[in-house]
Order: sequence, then structure tokens, then C-alpha cells
Amino acid sequence: MADYPIISDVSSYIVRMLREKMCPEPIPSPNNIEISSPASQDVDYIVGLYLYDIREDMEVAQPKRIQKGRIQLQKPPRPYDLFYMVFINGGGQMGLKDPDIQKIIGRAAQIVNDNNSVYPNELQGWLDTQEPPIVLSQAKISLEEKVRVWQAINKPYQISLFYKAAPVYLSSEIVINTPRVVDSEFNLGVTGDQNES
Repeated sequence: MADYPIISDVSSYIVRMLREKMCPEPIPSPNNIEISSPASQDVDYIVGLYLYDIREDMEVAQPKRIQKGRIQLQKPPRPYDLFYMVFINGGGQMGLKDPDIQKIIGRAAQIVNDNNSVYPNELQGWLDTQEPPIVLSQAKISLEEKVRVWQAINKPYQISLFYKAAPVYLSSEIVINTPRVVDSEFNLGVTGDQNES
């Protein structure tokens, strides 16, 4: 199962996808798209990706312990939901007007919709197990909840996109040694022929 960098790997995947498909139009350079918080000061980019919440997904069925070798079991991985905001950097808009901002937001939405899933082994090439894809979908939150995300970082609300990436399975480092079977006992019995008269 995926190791702890998987959270950062998902963020990097989204930014890489946006950079590949948004440049040079409507964004002039890949350097204008960054993983960042809207609260960051003195940064020069146009589009930001902000991971604003991580929640353990209690509704996804928990996998069983994973067999490692003949006598070891690994604790099962935990599924998480990652919540992202794609926003326009207010400090680095470079004179963008509202129609420009709407065009950028529209292109970002189109790209995520068309590339809305990735397999963990594409993000961590050493994985030898086939895990379910991580799916990007619109976060089902109200306008009021979106405003609260902006308020939490002391910024006025602006038009932005909100996504959920799930399930993101995070492995455990805990491995349990199971006792070996050192003794066994079998009882064999022979029964008589039931058809004898």
C-alpha cells in the first residue's frame, strides 16, 4: 500500500496536470501554477492549489491485515479524503480582469474533469499491489462552507474550485509477527462398513 508521501504525490499530480495542459494558454508559464496557500505572502504565481482539509473516510470498507511473508501481518492501511481548493492568487494577478479569471477557472475545471483519476502506482512507481484509483470529484460543499475556508485564512472569498481526492490509502508501519505452528495433532479413525448385516 502507498507510503506517507502519497498525500504530497496527489498534490504534485494535480499541479503537474494543470501545468501540462494550461500552458501557454491561458497561463503563460508552468511556474505560474504552484502548490500554495492563499495566505502565503510575497509569492508570484497565478493559479494555486491549496490542500485545506484531510479526513479519514469512515464509510470505506477497511481492508484486512496484509500478509507479509510467511509469519508477518501488516496493519491495514487507512483511507483518507483530501480536500483541495484551486484558486487565483490575489497577490499575483498581473492585472487579470474578471473575464480572464473566469477563463482560467473554466480551463482548470475542464482539465480536472477530463483527468479525474490516477492509480497510486502511477504516483509511487515501486508499489507492487494494484490499489483502487484515487478519484478527483467536486467537493459537495455549500457556498457558506467555501466562504468559511477563506475566512479560516483571513482572506475575502473569491471564486475558486473545490475538489475531493479519494480514497487515498495510507499504509501502516506496524508489522506483527504471528507465532509459528510448532506442534500439531491429528486423530484418524476407521469406521466399520455400515452395510454389513
